[in-house]
Amino acid sequence: MDCHDEREHEEFALAPRPDLRQNSDAHTERNAVHRGSWASQIDYLLSVIGYSVSLTNVLRFPYICSKNGGGAFLIPYILCLTFCGLPLFFLEVAIGQFCGKSGTKVWSVCPLMKGLGIGMMVISGVGAASYTIHCAWTLYYAASSCRTVLPWTHCGNAWNSEHCVQSIKLSTAWTNSTLSSDNKTTDWAGIGWNSSRQRFTASEEFWHFRYKVLSISSGLDQLGSVKWELVLCLLVSWLLIFGCIFKGVRSVGKVVYVTATLPYIFLSILLVRGLTLPGGPDGALFYLTPDFSKLLDIQVWLEACAQVFFSLGPAWGGILTLASYNNFNANCLRNAVICTLVCGGTSLFAGLVVFSVLGFMAQEADVPITAVATSGPGLGFVVYPEALAQLPVPQLWSFLFFIMLILLILDSLFSMVETVISGIMDEYPFLLKWRTQVNLGYCIGSFLIGIIFTTEGGMYLYQLEDWYIATLFIIFAGFLECITLGWIYGVNRLSADIELMIGRPAPWFFKVTWRYITPTMLLIVFISTLMKYAPPTYGSYVYPEYAATIGWTIASISCVPFVVMMFVAIYREEGTIVQRFKRSLKPSITWGPAKSSPRELYHA
Repeated sequence: MDCHDEREHEEFALAPRPDLRQNSDAHTERNAVHRGSWASQIDYLLSVIGYSVSLTNVLRFPYICSKNGGGAFLIPYILCLTFCGLPLFFLEVAIGQFCGKSGTKVWSVCPLMKGLGIGMMVISGVGAASYTIHCAWTLYYAASSCRTVLPWTHCGNAWNSEHCVQSIKLSTAWTNSTLSSDNKTTDWAGIGWNSSRQRFTASEEFWHFRYKVLSISSGLDQLGSVKWELVLCLLVSWLLIFGCIFKGVRSVGKVVYVTATLPYIFLSILLVRGLTLPGGPDGALFYLTPDFSKLLDIQVWLEACAQVFFSLGPAWGGILTLASYNNFNANCLRNAVICTLVCGGTSLFAGLVVFSVLGFMAQEADVPITAVATSGPGLGFVVYPEALAQLPVPQLWSFLFFIMLILLILDSLFSMVETVISGIMDEYPFLLKWRTQVNLGYCIGSFLIGIIFTTEGGMYLYQLEDWYIATLFIIFAGFLECITLGWIYGVNRLSADIELMIGRPAPWFFKVTWRYITPTMLLIVFISTLMKYAPPTYGSYVYPEYAATIGWTIASISCVPFVVMMFVAIYREEGTIVQRFKRSLKPSITWGPAKSSPRELYHA
């Protein structure tokens, strides 16, 4: 087929029948009006920043940075942020803003990939149902911070065991086997006493042991009873979420003025306090001191890329969804750069906050900083509470810290929930007039699902779900986004769409990264992750063999829609299998701007 025939074939494939085009435009315009939009660009920017800046920035990045060369880690991190994070972030912001639809509808740009959007919605839905347990834990700690004596500071409570010591200074085993060196927590007593750990601090027992917060059971096969205090905290969490999203982006856009800004105030306060403590400056210096020999380890570069990917949050559908409510002519390039820089800068800033306090803790315990450095729940619910308890007026510092964590969690949850709700609304527009009821139904359903994580075996389930559900899918989804929009749809057409919005085409830097650099980096990370994937562990607990089967079954939940919708897209086309496949790669008749004025320009 020569070039002339190819152009005719493409035009035939892209051009719908006149009556279908007219009906489609009218239908799209009505939906766009009912979907709503951001009241201002500030609302949008704060919402996206709140979505991207999460516990990953505060509780994971500092540890990953210190483990992988300190200040030297910033070199691969910034490079990965530039060549992987920013291009993918801008890609999703641009495509979401251009079509004004959620993640389930945006893939009308390539019907064969529609299941990718549904998978994103599933990931966000399942992720929100489980991630809210973090909010429940944090609420529990925030409420406990209001007591006259912080319950994790002494061993005289009913739940403490004979192995409890009041502080790390009294724990003779602290230097032998403290918090593990990965993103897990300790060798927990609830799982079985370790010979190298004869003592456990009061903060460890309060958090993890079978006597208090988690009341953890002996294994996955023993879920045990429900912790009703956590159920109540979980209910409060979902009431807060519903109260903030029941009117859609209009209500979210107002809430984020508080939830997205207060964490920075709290971080600043904690940083000033941390740097004025004995050992605080040493901790910050330890965090920034470079070890350039680490840069020769390929694993450091892989972790930098993974950290960028997970902290920014592409491929979950949230960035696409939030951008879909933006004004068509908003400067999506500027917004993407701002949000990416803020997210990366927050990670660096949070590291200073965390390690200034850990430096103080290490000096008080007379141990190396590496002995108290950890990430995730171990940092948020064991190490940091222990450190803050040693400050004057510990109730105030603990309360501020946990309120900050709650705000970070809620910001991300708002967008995850909105991703699911917008996907439902766009697929079934007749539900738009019952949006509040749909929001309520979703929140109730997610709360009921989340109760399973409040059981004594809930942590094992959470770890299993977190291990399998998202990691592989979102990396591969980001790779497919680059291939679909950079190669199948084409960077030149995508650049023309961007020019229609902001008056200038996409810079050449993004054209190159979308087609070559970003997908290559994501593919390398995906293959490396797949090759190194191992069954989950939790402390010293080794999951039974059947847990892997459960885990891969969970992982398939997001992949099934992708495979099914590929067959559906091919089935709906006409011609031979090859012709159907080629046609399913072309944009459908619904692709284009949602509102009539830019849509007319696009078709022209």
